[in-house]
Amino acid sequence: MEARFCTSCGAPLAAGAAFCGQCGRPVAGQPAQEQPPTGAAGAAPVGGYPVTFQAEYPERLGRLSSAFRIVLFIPVAIFLALVGGQAFSYSDFGDATTISLAGGGGIVLAIWATVLVRQYIPHWLFDFQEALIRFQARAYGYLALLTDRFPVFEGEYPINFDVRYPDKLSRWKVAIWKIITSIPHFIILIFLYVAAFVVVVIAWFAILFTGRYPQGLHTFVAGVFRWSLRVQAYIFSLTDEYPPFSLD
Repeated sequence: MEARFCTSCGAPLAAGAAFCGQCGRPVAGQPAQEQPPTGAAGAAPVGGYPVTFQAEYPERLGRLSSAFRIVLFIPVAIFLALVGGQAFSYSDFGDATTISLAGGGGIVLAIWATVLVRQYIPHWLFDFQEALIRFQARAYGYLALLTDRFPVFEGEYPINFDVRYPDKLSRWKVAIWKIITSIPHFIILIFLYVAAFVVVVIAWFAILFTGRYPQGLHTFVAGVFRWSLRVQAYIFSLTDEYPPFSLD
């Protein structure tokens, strides 16, 4: 059988492969809809916007684990510090802004570089950044009492984050343009973060007394996470679609 090579990166192709194992681009002649789904749950995100965040409402939460949530979060915080350094970052609940090239920050710069050069992100690079943000969302959601389950690296979890893989991205929108156009979001999110912090404190007391997270408060905090994560995915160039000004 005649050997085949990817027309994008030149890597040899496996027999019958629909996508290049090196760069993830579709093999010439194969329909794009055959692309395997992305996301931890094995299903592509649905809905109008390509970035989705879900947090299942828990009927009951443990009073004891909620009371000592900050202590329980310490090992998760250590892990995030080891792998989650970003070229720039803003936190949902109080982490200092940092400038770093370690961990996730290096991946963000690599994504920007590949978009500038090739106008797309290799699947393996996209999947790594998506998985890292997914774990961060689960970790901070756990800290914000959205769930009682300790964060897991893979598999099903009450809190989930997904991004639909973009086939092509714009060079001129990378980095500076996206940061500038995200300024209105940053301004609104500052106030939303403050409100979310207050809501989490109120919910903490409610859980201690009743064992329940008031559903309206849970919906609001999850909405702030959703808005923030959409902006983050947009800036990191996981999508070119401008984030909506919405908690939904």
